[in-house]
Amino acid sequence: MAAVWQQVLAVDARYNAYRTPTFPQFRTQYIRRRSQLLRENAKAGHPPALRRQYLRLRGQLLGQRYGPLSEPGSARAYSNSIVRSSRTTLDRMEDFEDDPRALGARGHHRSVSRGSYQLQAQMNRAVYEDRAPGSVVPTSVAEASRAMAGDTSLSENYAFAGMYHVFDQHVDEAVPRVRFANDDRHRLACCSLDGSISLCQLVPAPPTVLHVLRGHTRGVSDFAWSLSNDILVSTSLDATMRIWASEDGRCIREIPDPDGAELLCCTFQPVNNNLTVVGNAKHNVHVMNISTGKKVKGGSSKLTGRVLALSFDAPGRLLWAGDDRGSVFSFLFDMATGKLTKAKRLVVHEGSPVTSISARSWVSREARDPSLLINACLNKLLLYRVVDNEGTLQLKRSFPIEQSSHPVRSIFCPLMSFRQGACVVTGSEDMCVHFFDVERAAKAAVNKLQGHSAPVLDVSFNCDESLLASSDASGMVIVWRREQK
Repeated sequence: MAAVWQQVLAVDARYNAYRTPTFPQFRTQYIRRRSQLLRENAKAGHPPALRRQYLRLRGQLLGQRYGPLSEPGSARAYSNSIVRSSRTTLDRMEDFEDDPRALGARGHHRSVSRGSYQLQAQMNRAVYEDRAPGSVVPTSVAEASRAMAGDTSLSENYAFAGMYHVFDQHVDEAVPRVRFANDDRHRLACCSLDGSISLCQLVPAPPTVLHVLRGHTRGVSDFAWSLSNDILVSTSLDATMRIWASEDGRCIREIPDPDGAELLCCTFQPVNNNLTVVGNAKHNVHVMNISTGKKVKGGSSKLTGRVLALSFDAPGRLLWAGDDRGSVFSFLFDMATGKLTKAKRLVVHEGSPVTSISARSWVSREARDPSLLINACLNKLLLYRVVDNEGTLQLKRSFPIEQSSHPVRSIFCPLMSFRQGACVVTGSEDMCVHFFDVERAAKAAVNKLQGHSAPVLDVSFNCDESLLASSDASGMVIVWRREQK
């Protein structure tokens, strides 16, 4: 017999189609969040009689609110199937990690039957029943490790089983940035306009918030992990940057902006993490020495607008900066002195803020040109080719998304694919996470994740692409788990 919390979830799932008929994203988020809270509450050890009483009352209240369901027999059968199929990937992972009964006689993990994944697919279909015509839905035959093996399509490799966890500690204030630690599968951080940064650990289950970094007096606009993940640097609208120790969450140093302006973005120099580049609201880019707390001589330059986005190439010799006037500037970075030399300027679109820049040396075996991925409030995601050593950009192609006003960001998928095609991921103001194949000539959309109830501002993969995190303008952070075979 199913546990009481699963029976409660089944009752909720039966009535879920009646909730917000014109807002399917909310229903998706509701049922997943409900599953997470019920699972956590089940560990509190409440008396079984009390749980059964709650189950009866819950059913009565839902019946009064939405009316009785037709065909009780069919509803009950559907309810039982939902109990079996509504168990998320996290549930299955917990079974194998924490439940000794999930181990065979010799201590090996039992294999999960293919039928259980078919049931999960049925649940996925149920929660996406109101999707727009032509939209892309996750398939059920993908596996993270295959991204390196290259024996499946991109659509299969970027299929997701559902929500792994939802973090809501920053709810009511936007989370403009979420990032996994470098070369790490389970450490995640996110910053909020409430002025704090959360450091989270996803394993062992349940995922937890390890530290909340407080000190900024206004919203945190951006942050970055150092190469070794031992420190984070953050920028804030309070005109300061702070250096934090990731191990215990203490603030090591506070550094004021040289211009006394709001700081809007930051990035580490990839080879020398003693140097950090910041962009501010007075149109300036500064190279800062975080050991001395001072800007580097010759390491400053002015743009045409507020600096919203920064990105280095992998060797750290080229820096791109985007502003709110629609321009992207390239700079030559002197590795010995930290000096910046302005090289090229590209006007993406006059007056359209450039909110995200991501650089990649090789996209895939089929796309060997160094590339730049840019969001610029044009209702498009733009892919540029880097054509010379001064960072000159040439538009390669664009992908349709919804972005007209929010600071949406995008990323290249971290694993190099050895099949034809390569994938990029972006947030969007339609409250979805979009995946595109940059090499596919037609129908480039690979997948679309629905579940947020506000514009999706940022996305981040962990190092092996088994987990994807996305954050939105309402303060919600969703961690999605790649579907396993």
